[in-house]
Amino acid sequence: MKTGLGAGLALCTCCRKLQRLTAHAPGCRMHCRRCGSHLHSRTPNSIRRTWAFTLIGLVMLIPANVYPVMTVIYLGSGEPDTILSGVIRLAQEGMLPIAILVFIASIAVPLIKLLGIIVLLFTVQGHWQLSPQQCSLMYRVIQFIGRWSMLDLFVISVLVTLVDMGAIATINAGSGASAFASVVVLTIFAALSFDPRLIWDREAPPNG
Repeated sequence: MKTGLGAGLALCTCCRKLQRLTAHAPGCRMHCRRCGSHLHSRTPNSIRRTWAFTLIGLVMLIPANVYPVMTVIYLGSGEPDTILSGVIRLAQEGMLPIAILVFIASIAVPLIKLLGIIVLLFTVQGHWQLSPQQCSLMYRVIQFIGRWSMLDLFVISVLVTLVDMGAIATINAGSGASAFASVVVLTIFAALSFDPRLIWDREAPPNG
């Protein structure tokens, strides 16, 4: 299977121009002929940066799910809620569809996204055997579901802004919301730093 790298081609990540790589002296950088950006056949340090963002994201999942994300104070009383306790409370109040939606967007999606990136990294590094087609499909799914991770933060920000009735009702964001926001950002960076072209390099013959 011939790849663009084997054919001596590279895609500019800035203007998306496909062009042929030319021989340069050692240490010299290649530049795009159209926009002048640095030209790389593969994203530099893609695997190491993706691992860093992914592992930090996994660590931040702990405070994101342990600390409260929101406190609803109604008529002077209220209890802080974590993501999971908020899902349980919604289900108990009869709002099961909303509870399922929050569970998927706030718990399942970030975890699935991080685990999916780990699978891709292990596969690219040769520790696991998955076909390039399977890995490409997984990468597209990760890119698609990532946008839904912001749902919980959007709901919290809207409620904190709109619900301020003094002594009657108030909603405050908790420290868990900041941790969860960090997880969302880290998963976005992890997906962006991963170079999907590495998936197909494993199938290329040694001579390109």
